[in-house]
Parts: sequence; C-alpha cells; structure tokens
Amino acid sequence: MRLLIQRVRYATVTIKGNIAGKIGPGLLIFLGIGEGDTDEICAEMAEKASRLRIFEDETGKMNLDVSSVLGSVLIVSQFTLYADTRKGNRPSFTEAAKPEAAERLYQNFIRRMKELLGENKVAEGVFGAMMDVELLNDGPVTIWVDSC
Repeated sequence: MRLLIQRVRYATVTIKGNIAGKIGPGLLIFLGIGEGDTDEICAEMAEKASRLRIFEDETGKMNLDVSSVLGSVLIVSQFTLYADTRKGNRPSFTEAAKPEAAERLYQNFIRRMKELLGENKVAEGVFGAMMDVELLNDGPVTIWVDSC
C-alpha cells in the first residue's frame, strides 16, 4: 500500500462539476493499493496516517498529528502510485491491485480513518471515477508512506 500525504490548507475533489469531497486544513491522502495488500496492512496504514506528526507545535516543530490540530482528511484512490516507468515511456500498472480488491481495501481504509478521527473528519473521492483534485499544499509538506 502506498500513501502520498500532503498537508493542506484545503482540498476538494470534484466529479463532473459536483463536489464529492472537501476539507479545510488537514491531510490530502492519495491512496494506492497494490497486489498482495491485506486488511491488516490497510489498518496499519490508516493508523500510521492518522498519527503522522507533520503539523507544527507552538515551537514550530513538526510534532502534532491531524487530530491534534482539529484537522480533516480527504482520501482519494490513486492506482497510478503503482506506476512502473523503468522500461520505456509508457507506465505499467501491473503491481496495482485489481479493481475489486482495491475498492474493498479503499473502503476499509476510509472506514478505519473514520473510526480513528471521527465520521465528520473524513471526506473521500469516488473509487474509479475521473476526478479533479484541487489543493493548497501547506508548507509545502508532502510525505510518501509505503507499507513495504
């Protein structure tokens, strides 16, 4: 499982002109699910993301997690995080999980984040949809988290 996490001032996901998910300050999480990912990995990664201390404390050190700053999370499925560009110029996505397995784990990740942070603190995109994602990266702070 791969997470690309951005600390944001705001983030919005729009599908065909309609807002599907929107947050103010918090985390935008692009979630890639790979072949072999499990429910256990999914739970561990959700817990890791929810506890990631990338918000500044009163001394300016990155020492606080998203719940400590009363932030929200927007989760967007993104199989392209598994792009393999080692050969040629066209990415291969053979390491990405098949859609059925990926969607189930995507929903599990969302469910676990809601358990950890609260129902009203988690917004989401739509699995498999063509989405427009707008964000204002805060910092900028962008963190790559890989389960392997």
